[in-house]
Amino acid sequence: MTAVTAVTDHTERDEREEREEREERTERKETEGRAEREGAAAGRAGLAGLAGRAAGPANEPGMTGTTAAEGPAGTGHPGEAGRSGQASARTEQKPMRSPEGPGQSADDPEDAWGDGLIARRVADASKPATTPRAYAPTAPPTPYDGPLRARLDALRELVGLSRTRLDTGTLAEAGRVLDEADARRRLSERHTVVAIAGATGSGKSTLFNALAGVMISDTGVRRPTTAAPIGCSWTDGAAGLLDRLGIPGRLRRRPLQGPGADELQGLVLIDLPDHDSAVGEHREHVDRILALVDAVIWVVDPEKYADAMLHERYLRPMAGHAEVTFVVLNQIDRLPGDAADQVLDDLRRLLDEDGIALGEHGEPGATVLAISALTGDGIGELREALGQFTQERGAAVRRISADLDAAAERLRPVYVAGAPRGRRPGRVGLSEEAREEFADRLADAVGAAAAGDAAERAWRRHAGKACGDPWLRLWRWYESQRSPHGAAATPVALPVVDEEVTARQRVEHAVRTVADEAAAGLPVPWGQAVREAAARGAEGLPEALDKLAVTAGVPVGRPPRPNWWPAAVLAQAAMSMLQVVGGLWLLGQIIGIADPNLGVPVLLMLAGIVGGPCVEWASRLAARGPARRYGHEAERRLREAAAGCGRARVLDPVAAELLRYLEVREQYVRVTGTRGALG
Repeated sequence: MTAVTAVTDHTERDEREEREEREERTERKETEGRAEREGAAAGRAGLAGLAGRAAGPANEPGMTGTTAAEGPAGTGHPGEAGRSGQASARTEQKPMRSPEGPGQSADDPEDAWGDGLIARRVADASKPATTPRAYAPTAPPTPYDGPLRARLDALRELVGLSRTRLDTGTLAEAGRVLDEADARRRLSERHTVVAIAGATGSGKSTLFNALAGVMISDTGVRRPTTAAPIGCSWTDGAAGLLDRLGIPGRLRRRPLQGPGADELQGLVLIDLPDHDSAVGEHREHVDRILALVDAVIWVVDPEKYADAMLHERYLRPMAGHAEVTFVVLNQIDRLPGDAADQVLDDLRRLLDEDGIALGEHGEPGATVLAISALTGDGIGELREALGQFTQERGAAVRRISADLDAAAERLRPVYVAGAPRGRRPGRVGLSEEAREEFADRLADAVGAAAAGDAAERAWRRHAGKACGDPWLRLWRWYESQRSPHGAAATPVALPVVDEEVTARQRVEHAVRTVADEAAAGLPVPWGQAVREAAARGAEGLPEALDKLAVTAGVPVGRPPRPNWWPAAVLAQAAMSMLQVVGGLWLLGQIIGIADPNLGVPVLLMLAGIVGGPCVEWASRLAARGPARRYGHEAERRLREAAAGCGRARVLDPVAAELLRYLEVREQYVRVTGTRGALG
């Protein structure tokens, strides 16, 4: 009954002290404001008080020493001399507390720890009071300002660029890492938060108490024993970290301040519930806090060290967090002879199979130890390892870096894919061959080759009309007039397939082909984005190509004439004149007007009759080259017009998607911290 009464008294006293400290902090802020307005004298007094405290955290009230509770009532208070020495300096502040409560400086920046039965923070009796502190800090570079910050900025940029291409579920883990990294950066950098996790009966709470040097977490045969996470801090200033973990003030403790406590300065130890607890709320506590702490001590026992749930659910997924992982084989006092070494070797083998690097021979990795929390075997080695780990103050950065690595590995399938066959790894986009093939398909769909042939034939017909034999042209005209329905009677082969439908199908096939070529080697989301961009651009493309066939096809009007064309026309006219002159001369001889001489008119007529077809034949030979060039020019013009239309509607949107992908992939490379090409 006495113990229950003592617990109640201490609980009420702790609540009263918390209220008093809040009032003291309010009054201290008002005092600081008045001190700033008093002038240089008050400022010098404040700086003198600050110099008296510059020795370090060891000289700060509330951190000079604590004593364990000697009984249920929690005795052990600061001496009267120390309190009387401080009373005069606190005349402008709150009066001294009752001697029954634990002494605590009014300068303590954190809330009270509510640790009535565990340990006490006592004020240094020999330390004089200080005036309100005046700060003029110069922020030194933090561990977050190096490569880690660049990686976080790259991940933030990556998420921003990917929101329109990836679903929120894919980016959720990356967003969580960014949020937790920002939250951790805003909190204390001189503290290292380490959680003790393990299965039921592994001895977590016993190890927790052994490290704290005092009974903090309940132990016993009842399972589960630990129902809620308990926090223990060796240094003041960890309230924000514990608030982030959701640990209430009634579950925050302080360790026994004695020999060896200094080596764990800055450590914040969390005792978690069992990860295999039958109570779902306990498992939720474990999963939530494991995602927030800086490091984890996994406590295993000889019976459950190979538990599949532990390895598959926790150790294997967190293999990349080896540098912030401790694996402790507890209860070695239960193993006879060299059985502990055999179990420890088998544990190392299992960890290696899980992909966890082991920190042996000076290499970075997980720390594996064998201890007995009950007998104290190996506790000193664990305390030394924890002390060195804490003093480095790099656990938070390593944890965030490991989280970044894990998030980047999860995002790898949506940013990196294997290179297609025949393409260099890391090469994405459209090759020049693919672009030319797309242009050829569009030119085929718009009929560029047929337009060129038509232009060539038109040039030849025009040359034949200008340079052909007039008598042969007259004969052809006469034949056409004799049978006016001859052209209609000529059988014409009807097309088997509608030309318009065929052209549309060719355009669609060309777009699908170039989209597949551009999406080859891209991750699925980005390949789909490329195909959608190509499909949107293909809407209305057949109609646009039809207009080009009319506007950019064979030009209306006569083709241009070459330089030799007038000479051929004159030669053909001369041949016709020879025939006319020879015929008239021969007719004059027949009717008696001219002197008889058949040789000359006959020769003139023969020269004209033979020369006319020869000139026409020579003109046809000379017209082949210009006609072919004219046809090729018409085909080129239509081909370029079709290629430009396809480039503006399809290739440019596809190139924009590829450029966006290259940009996000570059950001992904920065997130991973590598500079090599990704395949």
